[in-house]
Amino acid sequence: MGFNCGIVGLPNVGKSTLFNALTATQAAQAANYPFCTIEPNIGRVAVPDARLDVLAKIEGSAKIVPTQLEFVDIAGLVKGASKGEGLGNQFLGNIREVDAIAQVLRCFEDSDVTHVSGTIDPVRDAEIIETELMLADLDSLEKRLPNLQKKAKSGDKEAGAEAVVMERIVTALRNGSPARTVEVSTEEQPILRRMQLLTAKPQMFVLNVDESAAATGNAISARAAEYARSRGAPFVIISAAIEAEVAQLKAEEQGEYLASLGLHDTGLNRVIAAGYALLDLVTFFTVGPKEAHAWTVRRGSKAPQAAGAIHTDFEKGFIRAETISYDDFVACGGEQGAKDAGKMRLEGKDYTVQDGDIFHFRFNV
Repeated sequence: MGFNCGIVGLPNVGKSTLFNALTATQAAQAANYPFCTIEPNIGRVAVPDARLDVLAKIEGSAKIVPTQLEFVDIAGLVKGASKGEGLGNQFLGNIREVDAIAQVLRCFEDSDVTHVSGTIDPVRDAEIIETELMLADLDSLEKRLPNLQKKAKSGDKEAGAEAVVMERIVTALRNGSPARTVEVSTEEQPILRRMQLLTAKPQMFVLNVDESAAATGNAISARAAEYARSRGAPFVIISAAIEAEVAQLKAEEQGEYLASLGLHDTGLNRVIAAGYALLDLVTFFTVGPKEAHAWTVRRGSKAPQAAGAIHTDFEKGFIRAETISYDDFVACGGEQGAKDAGKMRLEGKDYTVQDGDIFHFRFNV
């Protein structure tokens, strides 16, 4: 699978409570003091997809296997983290390892839960985190750029191309803009990825409100939502406290409990869906009597890469992919019906995977 989203934020904003609810475990210690999470906790969660149940029913699959995402609970950052304050260096390193960032912002008042800055201001909190990540990126690039420029002057074309991109990003960071705001061409994308920049990672915001505001949000979350919109970042309003309670209920009890609070779905499902979209992923399926299985690849992936998500041998020996769209599969009542109706296509190595494709891979190793 290999796709993960790091849960970050200042101490005591609800990160570990959210993580515990996401994974329905108490693996992360939730406590009212900074740095209670000393090592990043990793949990895998199923991505809700109603299509999988439909496919399993049509084909009579004995087992259903949803696709998954990893969420990583990373201990709270504090102002000065880029200079090693708190446990800054360790945690910045942990963030560097994830594919995307879900920043939790505290949007609730509670005198029993202290805030590291003394007052509740999610926009200030978000800016503290962004500033620390930008400072860490700037420090990293300023150390690397002179040597790269030196190589470029000596005629190293690869170093020259990298230096051009790095110079643009350094300028942006010095002007207070994260790396993700810098336009890079398709050819420059691999260069940007190799830099492993914190502020180049896609980011979403989780606005953690109190239980009474779970359905509609509140004045504090409204400010945070406007901040997210101004940066083109998705956001989800949840109450981590409610999600923690829901995680302990049986499946048949959850809907009734949520309805009593004016909620139609768990916040966790919305966080998972937003994280999935943030990573720009698509789902394809393999379906048969034994199991209906959902798989994940990045948008734009080719058929052999999809085959490789199942097994590396499938990619190495890829011949073709027998392909049926989800809509055609359902409309025709399954694989055989789709074949009879001429809706099954044979796709080759250059085929770009579409969300909802049902594949049967042919390969030879």
